[in-house]
Amino acid sequence: MSDDRWVPPPVLLAVDLVILTLRESGLHVLLIERGVEPYQGALALPGGFLSHEKEDLVAAAHRELAEEAGLGPDQLHLEQLGIYGAPDRDPRGRVISAVYLAIAPRLPEPVAGTDATKACWTPVAQALSGDAQLAFDHEQILTDGVGRAREKLERSALATAFCGPTFTIAELQAVYEAVWGVTLDPRNFYRKVQSVDGFIVPAGPSRKTEGGRPARLFRPGPRTTLHPPMTRPRGQADKETA
Repeated sequence: MSDDRWVPPPVLLAVDLVILTLRESGLHVLLIERGVEPYQGALALPGGFLSHEKEDLVAAAHRELAEEAGLGPDQLHLEQLGIYGAPDRDPRGRVISAVYLAIAPRLPEPVAGTDATKACWTPVAQALSGDAQLAFDHEQILTDGVGRAREKLERSALATAFCGPTFTIAELQAVYEAVWGVTLDPRNFYRKVQSVDGFIVPAGPSRKTEGGRPARLFRPGPRTTLHPPMTRPRGQADKETA
């Protein structure tokens, strides 16, 4: 019998965040400029290592949200996007990252964390254009995060997470257009939204629009799964998601 004993390899665990919001009718992601090596000066998704060995992953995600975006746990939609652990994804060694997708409406200006020189909201189209040269494997992570959001808008009520407590049908349509990168017909969109019972419900008095016309207000309904789904148009060329 061999006397060799198995020794676990040194592995570091991190939490990274894809934080999406709508700004000026465009889909934006929170990026930070790294203030330390590796990739000093490059743009990256916010995140970091666990603060201690007993820190829960979700707790670490909420801590990073508070540090990078000033957000509490009740202010947004948060779900795990995936685990990223390619052996060469981080030059510091074997680093496995649990990535979370966070979505909230009208997020404030960000504040850079301890290892960043600045933080900024960046149009998703610009971040994924190839010119940004995101650090690590964050371009792939961001691509996956946007893909998840696009898919979930079809079959879930995730779109309302981009809206405030109350919203108009036009504001909800703007969410779908920004995330999907398409232009939707207002009348067809209104018909589809109203055909999904419990997706949105009336929320009291109307709000005046920019044109001075009153628009009905709605709030998220009890339904979380959409049937029939809000299918993303496939036959038209996507516009930029900026």
